[in-house]
Amino acid sequence: MPDEPAVLTETREGALLITLNRPDQRNAVNAAVAEGVAGALEQLDADDAVSVGILTGAGRGFCAGMDLKAFVAGEHPWVGDRGFAGITQRSARKPLIAAIEGFAVAGGLEVALACDLVVAATGAKLGIPEAKRGLVAAGGALLHLPRRIPYHVAMEMALTGDPITAERGHELGLVNRLARPDHAVTDALTLAAEIAANGPLALIGSKRIIQESRDWPVDEMWDRQGQIAGPIMSSEDAQEGSKAFADKREPQWRGV
Repeated sequence: MPDEPAVLTETREGALLITLNRPDQRNAVNAAVAEGVAGALEQLDADDAVSVGILTGAGRGFCAGMDLKAFVAGEHPWVGDRGFAGITQRSARKPLIAAIEGFAVAGGLEVALACDLVVAATGAKLGIPEAKRGLVAAGGALLHLPRRIPYHVAMEMALTGDPITAERGHELGLVNRLARPDHAVTDALTLAAEIAANGPLALIGSKRIIQESRDWPVDEMWDRQGQIAGPIMSSEDAQEGSKAFADKREPQWRGV
């Protein structure tokens, strides 16, 4: 029998479920995983039937980071401008939820940080232990964490290499929702349904503005926002949303 793909995709309840599928290797990222994730993100953005993606890991954990054995053997788990794991430098245009069980450590946490929302099971470990091995968490954690949690907490995580729990991550705002163990995907699907009920153009535009605006000069931010929001506000979906509200019915989105 041929080996199973390193990354699985499945449409579930209007969302694209993307699963890192190397449970025996703690879903460590090799070249096949990176290419699989990149392909899944392309699939997500191209599929008009889904408005949101969920990224999770098979087995007992989310992802333990880079497969060091594969790396030493000459594999490079980077994909073009998407970066490490096919996601850390450029994710999907559509919203993406990380559903974490067990652990998301090293490059695994960096993969989760490349997502827009995080659902994590209680007790899951979140950390960047690279300093313990004389390495640097250069896949995005050192760039993202200080923008999402307090500076001193990010610094402690980076310098000690010690993980925090999902519960602590929730207190800090790093985790959106806590789930019971083995229910991270279930709760992520619930969150995805709440998102997918909204206009698809509005979702993409809102994500883009939030991500890009942190680097906009103050004297340009309103104009730049208008360039993204303007076409959405004049779209057929915007008209449909307003009419549906007035008619007290559910909108029928067309993505135009």
